[in-house]
Amino acid sequence: MMARWVGALIVVFARLLTGVQARWRGAPPMALPTVYFANHTSHGDFVLLWASLPGDLRERTRPVAAADYWLRSGLRRFIGCAVFGALLIDRDPARDRAAAGPGPSSGPLEQMEAALHGGDSLILFPEGTRNVGDELLLPFKSGIYHLASRHPEVRLVPVWIENLRRVLPKGSWLPVPLACSVDFGAPLARVEGEDKVAFLARARQALLSLRPDGDRDE
Repeated sequence: MMARWVGALIVVFARLLTGVQARWRGAPPMALPTVYFANHTSHGDFVLLWASLPGDLRERTRPVAAADYWLRSGLRRFIGCAVFGALLIDRDPARDRAAAGPGPSSGPLEQMEAALHGGDSLILFPEGTRNVGDELLLPFKSGIYHLASRHPEVRLVPVWIENLRRVLPKGSWLPVPLACSVDFGAPLARVEGEDKVAFLARARQALLSLRPDGDRDE
């Protein structure tokens, strides 16, 4: 009950602070296993995306997040695990293997697959880290390609988060109230025989096309 209460407060606070508009531009929200992949410019990105989902979808949607950040204190552990239900990934594979000991270990891809098999949806940032520079998007990591290749039944929905970097500037702990938008695009169609380079380029373009001036090429 405490986790649900805190989660509801976070949703209200995020919506009031940002005045966020959630726009489903490609398809309506559906209660099916989905990977929401988004641009990443702020620590608050997954919170705003999560808060923009309808309540029934939010309950089954888990952000993919760094274990070393969310396990750093008891409060972060509670918020990350109990409130957001985050899928925590160890960013140091060598350390992860050492901690697992002998025998088969579960890597990030396997963890995401298990969550999807369980009926959950995921929030994923294919850039892999926050983009604090002037580029619209950093190069995508290959994880989303492998996930899509191994699970063609899972919906891949691009999401563009606009203006949140200005709400939470780098190095600032005090948010600045500004209007933000979260645009959900059409699920990414599968292309038979598509290689990694082509897939990642198409996924990247699907994100860029959702930004306010997305009709222009990068």
